[in-house]
Amino acid sequence: MGASSTTTPSVSSLLNPPSISSHYSRMNQMFLSIYLGQMATHVTIISVCLSNHNRNIIKYVIDSGAFSCRTSVRCFATTGSLNLDSALQSNIWGSSDSQRSSGKPDISKKSFDNDLEQMLQELFDEIKSLIKAGNNNDALDLLEANYEAVSQQIDAGDKGIEQVAILDVIALGYIAIGDLKMVGFLLNLLNKVVNKLLDDEPLLDSVLTHMGSMYTTLGKFENSLHVYKRALGIIQRKYGNNSTLLVTPLLGMGKVFGLIGRATKATDLYHRAITVLETNIGAENEQLVLPLFALGNLSIKEGKTTDAENAFTRILNIYKKLYGEDDERVGMTLCSLANVKCAKGDVDEAVLLYQNALLLLKNSKNVTSDDGLMEKIMIDLAELLHSVGRGSEGRALLEECLLITEKHWGKEHPNSVTHLINLATSYSRSKNFVEAERLLRTSLKIMSKAASPDDQSITFPMLNLAVTLYNLNQNEEAEQLALEVLQIREKAFGKDSLPVGEALDCLVSIQSRLEKDDKELLGHLQRVLKIQEKAFGDESEEVIGTLKKILFYLDKMGMKNEKFPVQKRLSMLRTKYKEMIQH
Repeated sequence: MGASSTTTPSVSSLLNPPSISSHYSRMNQMFLSIYLGQMATHVTIISVCLSNHNRNIIKYVIDSGAFSCRTSVRCFATTGSLNLDSALQSNIWGSSDSQRSSGKPDISKKSFDNDLEQMLQELFDEIKSLIKAGNNNDALDLLEANYEAVSQQIDAGDKGIEQVAILDVIALGYIAIGDLKMVGFLLNLLNKVVNKLLDDEPLLDSVLTHMGSMYTTLGKFENSLHVYKRALGIIQRKYGNNSTLLVTPLLGMGKVFGLIGRATKATDLYHRAITVLETNIGAENEQLVLPLFALGNLSIKEGKTTDAENAFTRILNIYKKLYGEDDERVGMTLCSLANVKCAKGDVDEAVLLYQNALLLLKNSKNVTSDDGLMEKIMIDLAELLHSVGRGSEGRALLEECLLITEKHWGKEHPNSVTHLINLATSYSRSKNFVEAERLLRTSLKIMSKAASPDDQSITFPMLNLAVTLYNLNQNEEAEQLALEVLQIREKAFGKDSLPVGEALDCLVSIQSRLEKDDKELLGHLQRVLKIQEKAFGDESEEVIGTLKKILFYLDKMGMKNEKFPVQKRLSMLRTKYKEMIQH
């Protein structure tokens, strides 16, 4: 397997011994990268290449599958809350067009071409199957051909809703593939054309909603809010203030406001979406799940655990009523409730909820043992068990994950690396560094076969091995590994990146034991400080820990003038943290 096809694990430590660095001692989470496919099961991708300037409105062909929690439920210890962008992109056509086609008059000013509809359906199915099968190059060929066709139309002066609709679908295709640079280019083109269209154009609100979601994915929040607001205005004028068509842009805006720190505004938008749905379809409809999950995850983030628990409990009741007590969706919601219990400090109850969820999922006919979500829940539960001193139980779950992966993919497959590292960190926590070393060398051997020597993915098991060797007093080899990690990461991520800061922090601890030059170590720490200040802020715990180390070396080297401002800064930060704790 070449490096280009290697799945890259994203790694943080379950428990690296606190003696090596304060940064490592805080990184006490499991390695949570489960090798899930990038193609959500309900993402809609359509590609159409028109040979002439057909003036028919494009009818979007959608995957009409029911909403699935599998694309939106996020459990404890994930790398963020509910990914609304992904969920919205998975459901936007269904939520918009379904209402228009049931009980609403057709708003299109022009008739649909049956042949064009059939072609769209065939191309949609083909693109969807290509991406799901991992044939991204073929999918790209189709997307590029369609872009060339619509680009020629635009150059010829055709800049109507038809061209906008095709560009929108092409952009969604590139979102699914992950080419965000092309998405940004298409959004710029879309924006120029959309700004000249009147609000009464059919499907414009849907296009604007998609644009809002894509802008959010690109981190362009001001642009996102602008197009979402226009979409809301169009829908309100056409269908009124209680139309279910409002829900998708409301959720999109809520996502943006949550990301920019305006939680109150985001909460209000989620509540409005819930009220709209309740008014139209009742209080126990499955369509309420998405806004309730969004509200629940935001509430956890804001420390409002009671609100979060109420939201997830309501989802649980909806799923139980619709699908019964033993449905896998019930299990997934139990995981979200476990997340809330963790936030409230009810760890034992959280463990019980996770165990019940796992049992339910294992008994479900719709979930297989190698399902990515099942694997993730097992890792989350293992992490929780380790945190409450039940390491042997947690380690058993990690061993089960490894066995399942090896059975499904074969031994020495890159997918097993995550589990090998998890097990190694578990053994490190119990001070069994010899077994940890064996597992890490195995993982490094696997990654060395799957990736090129300078591939950044190889640095994760390599750095963990350096830490383990440090604890085994094999300091010379530990240093060589840490130096190699540093070199690879500087090239891959940039010299001022967080992965580089992590490697430097580890290197300082190792070289300190080897009694390397204090001036050089101080230089490493000053680099770490700059990286942490940029990433975490000037008053973060990471920064405080590094300042303490810098102060130690300044004092050791007798650099009194440089020592005083660091002392003063540390004193101010300690006072501030003490006041925060008292309040």
